[in-house]
Amino acid sequence: MRIIFMGTPEFAVPSLATLIANGYDVVAVYTQPPRPAGRGHKITSSPVHQFADQHGIEVQTPLSFKGEADRTAFADLQADIGIVVAYGLILPQAILDAPTHGCLNIHGSLLPRWRGAAPVQRAIMAGDPQTGVQVMQMEKGLDTGPVLLSETVPITPQDTASSLTDKLSHIGAELLPRTLAALGRGGLVPHPQSEEGVTYAEKINSEEARVDWSRSGAEIDHHIRGLSPFPGAWSTLTHEGKEVRLKLLFSSVHKEPAPPNTAPGTIMYPKEGELGVVAGDGTIVQLHRLQRPGKAVQDAEIFLRGFSLAPGIVLQ
Repeated sequence: MRIIFMGTPEFAVPSLATLIANGYDVVAVYTQPPRPAGRGHKITSSPVHQFADQHGIEVQTPLSFKGEADRTAFADLQADIGIVVAYGLILPQAILDAPTHGCLNIHGSLLPRWRGAAPVQRAIMAGDPQTGVQVMQMEKGLDTGPVLLSETVPITPQDTASSLTDKLSHIGAELLPRTLAALGRGGLVPHPQSEEGVTYAEKINSEEARVDWSRSGAEIDHHIRGLSPFPGAWSTLTHEGKEVRLKLLFSSVHKEPAPPNTAPGTIMYPKEGELGVVAGDGTIVQLHRLQRPGKAVQDAEIFLRGFSLAPGIVLQ
């Protein structure tokens, strides 16, 4: 089976690795072009690009498929199927139709909930009790195609966007050999998506990542963990006459409530070495990992040794 693999971030690497390990013929990899990354803005290839290079697989990095030359080059590969995992480009119908069996997508949610760009983050932010990975037959609409295989995954209070993404990426990779084996024997049964319960996982901008301390402790906890590590939930405070922006990366809701009538955003210390902030419902959101500008991510106890915060300071 001749396969074209299309993916870009680390989330897609386990799927490509699984195809290679299982002996599938990956005739080409399509990924986003190299772009500036890191503090030095060094031009860097995507994780999928780097992995494909290590395994001697041809890599293509078109900016789009609007040009006839790019569409023809894709069709000339004469693939049996395209596997798409977080590629980052909208595929026109000509590309979806080029492989014999079309294109399949590995998507990190339980469709039709969280169609779109940020399904893992949105699921945690919304307080969903579970999410999953689904293999979907691609069509022109945004994540609207019929589902072929599915795996449900619980979301735990310890999950961040990073940990859950890693978990889902490996589960998605495990679904691929099952999917291709079923395809080979004609055993894939498409299940059309319901049009009830459709939600869209829009990209998250920096202003949306700001914490609203008037919300409940549970909502704030979901917000912080759902945005960790990127783009990172944030809040500001005044420290020694200057506004400081703190990135908040892991949290939980403390068992004991705050004293009555304490303003939302007020810093408290439930115990020595612990850093808590009062939420709008009177609960305390305990901050376990955070970061200030120019510093590494730190556990709360270590953070407080180098950045003194008096009880009663209010985060904005």
